[in-house]
Amino acid sequence: MTSRSSIRRLVAPLFAFFLTIWPLVSPVHAVEDAGKVGVVSFGLFGDQGVFRSEATGAAQVVAGRFETGPINVEYNSKKGGNATIEALTRSLQAAANRLDTEKDVLFLILTSHGSPDGLAIKAGRLTETLTPSRLGDMLARTGVRHKVVVISACYSGVFIPRLANPDVLVITAADANHPSFGCQDKAKWTYFGDAFFNVALRKAVSLKDAFLDARSLVRKRELREHFEPSNPLMAGGADVLPLLVARP
Repeated sequence: MTSRSSIRRLVAPLFAFFLTIWPLVSPVHAVEDAGKVGVVSFGLFGDQGVFRSEATGAAQVVAGRFETGPINVEYNSKKGGNATIEALTRSLQAAANRLDTEKDVLFLILTSHGSPDGLAIKAGRLTETLTPSRLGDMLARTGVRHKVVVISACYSGVFIPRLANPDVLVITAADANHPSFGCQDKAKWTYFGDAFFNVALRKAVSLKDAFLDARSLVRKRELREHFEPSNPLMAGGADVLPLLVARP
């Protein structure tokens, strides 16, 4: 029978070896599990420059935090622009064609005015409304399984029932019954865009952490300025979050 002291002498070196190699092995698996992130960011309402600024800035922040694949930013102005429903359909498909449909993540950012019917599109004289059902159909046709959709607009919670599921993470600036704030023409960010992209996502280790921080920041700002809270929402995405490994 082997003595206890003999067992300890045999096990101790193996345990020490395990502790030595574990830090080396674990990050490798994390890197292997992480997919690329293809970014499509559209500023839809051309009459106010804040949507152009937010679409551009948000795409830059996402690209800085994740291993990115294709990136496409479009926006409208008072004279026109390419951020239309037709262009969004093409852009989503073009990004999808450059992604691994199972491993990678399609990350869509939309910023505009919103209503209970959907998102307002204004490009020169062109006016359209992007409805939840239309956007859902667009995303389904891409063939990419895992998606993130961030919508910075009033009443943007109307998109959650149509879009959110375990493979699609949806983050909205407001619930379905409230406006969001900060759409001044010369502003760089809306209240939600500033809190989520410009502040929280730059330092958070995950999208969930970024959302929780941003929601708190937005609520404090709204209450301080005597606005009724917009109630940002996050839904779905249980199978998406493990694929989004942020850079340190």
